[in-house]
Amino acid sequence: MIIDVHAHWGPWFFTMDVATANLATMDRYGIDRAIVSATEAVIYDAPAGNRALAAYLETQERLLGYVTVNPRRLREGRADLRAYLPGGRFVGVKIHTDYTGSPTGSAALRDALAEVAEAGVPALVHTWGASVLDLAQACLDTPGLRVIAGHMGADGFRYAIEAANACDRLYLEPCWSHAPAGRIAEVAAAVDPGQLLFGTDATLIDPSSAYGAVAAARLDRETAERVAWRNAADLFGLDVTDR
Repeated sequence: MIIDVHAHWGPWFFTMDVATANLATMDRYGIDRAIVSATEAVIYDAPAGNRALAAYLETQERLLGYVTVNPRRLREGRADLRAYLPGGRFVGVKIHTDYTGSPTGSAALRDALAEVAEAGVPALVHTWGASVLDLAQACLDTPGLRVIAGHMGADGFRYAIEAANACDRLYLEPCWSHAPAGRIAEVAAAVDPGQLLFGTDATLIDPSSAYGAVAAARLDRETAERVAWRNAADLFGLDVTDR
């Protein structure tokens, strides 16, 4: 069983071959379920992208959705949270700090994360470098908030270790367009295994990148199972009895 907690649906603004074969790509790597955000929502128009994804999810059993929220347009975000979370096909919130110009230390992001905490779902937040430390502080300052540090800081993965150890409601997922040797193993050895998730950044990046990086870490059986699906199932409250 594999659950991908960082995936996308819809075309990008540049040519990406993997963008055209979401389910086929999942099958190739044995990914049973993926939680996706609409690329249109992430990079251009959150309400339009969320609306399109909602319609698509009605046709797909293996995909679940993130409601994408732009912290600079929080009124729209609140409306979308009310519209889509009750239906059960959306199980979390996606916030891209760079595309929205809402850094992890900004008041706008803090306000958006407060809405996420009130909604009672996890948020996947884009992190890079030391920004993951600001996200950990926001999590500590917001009661009940659960956040996933997208890319676990990328080249700042050692900051991600510090962040995860500071806040037990912060989770790490590994996708990145680079794969430095030993990165996953170093993180897994230094944080609570219950805070580790699997994410690929498909359809932007082929899942082989994250899959290979995690496999190369040679995690013990229990940790590997936690990373592959068990932690995600617990975090998002997913029924995996049919696995």
